[in-house]
Amino acid sequence: MRPEAGQVLHFSEDPTIELFVPHVAATARETEAYVWAVGPDRAPDYWFPRQCPRAMAWVRPGTSEEDRARIIGAGGGNRVHVIEYTWWNAMQTTTLYAYRLPAAPFHPIDDTDEPPAVVATEPVRPLGPAEPVGNLIDCHAAAGIQLRLLTNLWPFWTEVITTTVGFSAIRLRNAHPSPS
Repeated sequence: MRPEAGQVLHFSEDPTIELFVPHVAATARETEAYVWAVGPDRAPDYWFPRQCPRAMAWVRPGTSEEDRARIIGAGGGNRVHVIEYTWWNAMQTTTLYAYRLPAAPFHPIDDTDEPPAVVATEPVRPLGPAEPVGNLIDCHAAAGIQLRLLTNLWPFWTEVITTTVGFSAIRLRNAHPSPS
């Protein structure tokens, strides 16, 4: 599930949202109230149960062949998502919804080459009802994204952040403690 031209997406396990109102999330580093959404490149970051900790890595311009082989691996594709085994059942059973929102009120959260999200500072009404995303594992497969299961995310994360691949992590606070 990705946005169409002129749209961004907000993913939720709640299919009843009629208006997105800017707020400061309890876990946010930002102090300004926002409505959060993502464009097509970052939509796969949210094909997970909301509380599922995940680490993601992808090939980007400047990724070395060594890092591509080491992090992305021989499984094919240009992207890998990693979760812990304890979240596998939730990946199989969670019903996730996508809300299509008009892109116009949104701007990138930061000025990096790969902003992780777009935000709006005004209320935003969805363009239609929430749409079921479908089987989350099938979403990854259809997009050619490797989905890896590990006992613990931290060894992967501490390795990936030292490389030339693009990377992001969400809900790491919900991961098992680091083994080190």
